[in-house]
Amino acid sequence: MKKLLALLIFATTIVNAQYTIKGTMTPPDKGDWVILYKIEGAKQKFVANTNIQIDTVIISGEKQALGKFSFELPNTTKPGAYRATYRNTGAGFVDFFFNKENVEFVFNPKFPDQSAVVFTSSRENKLYSQYLQAYNNVQKKIDAAQATFLESQGEDKEAKKSYKKHLKELEDVQESYETKSEGMLVHSFIKASQRHNASNPHDNLQEYLSETVDNFFEFVDFKSETLYNSSFLIDKINDFVFYLNFSEDKQLQQKLIRQSVIKVMDQLPSDKLKTAVVNYLISTLTDKRNGPAVDWMFSEYYDKLPQASQDAEFKKEKLDILQATVGRIAPDFSWDEAGQEVKLSRLDDGKKYLLVFWSTGCPHCTKEVPELYKFMLNHKDVSVISFGIENEDAIPTWNEFIKDLPEWHNAMGTHPEYKFDNETVKKYNLLGTPSYFVLDRNKRIIAMPEHAEDVEKYFGGSH
Repeated sequence: MKKLLALLIFATTIVNAQYTIKGTMTPPDKGDWVILYKIEGAKQKFVANTNIQIDTVIISGEKQALGKFSFELPNTTKPGAYRATYRNTGAGFVDFFFNKENVEFVFNPKFPDQSAVVFTSSRENKLYSQYLQAYNNVQKKIDAAQATFLESQGEDKEAKKSYKKHLKELEDVQESYETKSEGMLVHSFIKASQRHNASNPHDNLQEYLSETVDNFFEFVDFKSETLYNSSFLIDKINDFVFYLNFSEDKQLQQKLIRQSVIKVMDQLPSDKLKTAVVNYLISTLTDKRNGPAVDWMFSEYYDKLPQASQDAEFKKEKLDILQATVGRIAPDFSWDEAGQEVKLSRLDDGKKYLLVFWSTGCPHCTKEVPELYKFMLNHKDVSVISFGIENEDAIPTWNEFIKDLPEWHNAMGTHPEYKFDNETVKKYNLLGTPSYFVLDRNKRIIAMPEHAEDVEKYFGGSH
């Protein structure tokens, strides 16, 4: 009976075994919560949430605050890529791998670079971190030798010798870590993380760039479920589309985006992955307010996905956000001037139009708008429409303020609960004030300057 009882206790312990995920922030972040997600494709699946506990330690005689959090995961938790998120926006998360072992890490939330995370427990995560550091250290040497060889236009024999030496060193690093990770979850990521390097350095910059672009996905297995259920593929695609293929020239940038997206989509083997990538790219391009590229993505890819993979609400949401972007007709609105209704679409008093969204509750606006007013007096062919986003109790202040803006069209919008919920403000998807839109004679948006200085540069140039 004693043996049977011991066996039952042991079996129960195995069934109820838990794994621990622990994080330490040095120093703590402003928030007091952490949410744990499992990454599946381009989506995050909620796992659990917890609070951050503040602890104090003495280091070199001085008190230092630490933020600590912990998750208990049941034995049934699936291996894969996970994310501990501690902010609503921005890079406020730590990614890690879970494969039936405890995971502990330390990080500084002020420097959310993933490479700055130190894993103190977890064989999988420690090995992958060591690999990335070892690989990147050697890759930097290869890149330096390549740069020197380019500068010498192929004349520096020592640079070529150094390039080939470090290339062999990199191959040894890769082989070593692939061997060490055999049978581990991170094995797939180690194989996919290597970069393409030519067998000899290039002496022509264009050839170097072309080969880099053409072979960017050389080691990526798009059929891998392990890679799919992580942020790896999306991060790789993001780097390729938005960083590797980048130009300051806006027209060329649109062309490069299309070319890079076509190259990516041609490599995706399944509708499931295509759907995830298309949704991600559309969302990212929407965040960047790139209306033409989003329109193209919808027509060329999203609308051709299987019907079950399309979501009418998703499409409407993205297009609504892009109502007020370059290339679109500016959303219409009306206002009162001297007892008469005036409508943006019917204005005919300028070769171009400048919309200025501002607020008397914005100190930056109340300083910037009068200065802009003086500047625009020298551009009589531009009709300016200033739109005050005001709380109802600020209407008298706004009325007084616009007395100093007599040559502008002055409109105002409010909302009984929250001024940014005003219908016109929502149409323009304004994230802050002041915000600027330049329109052509037909009220099509042709520019969205970020600051008053950018407005002045625009009209002070050849436009």
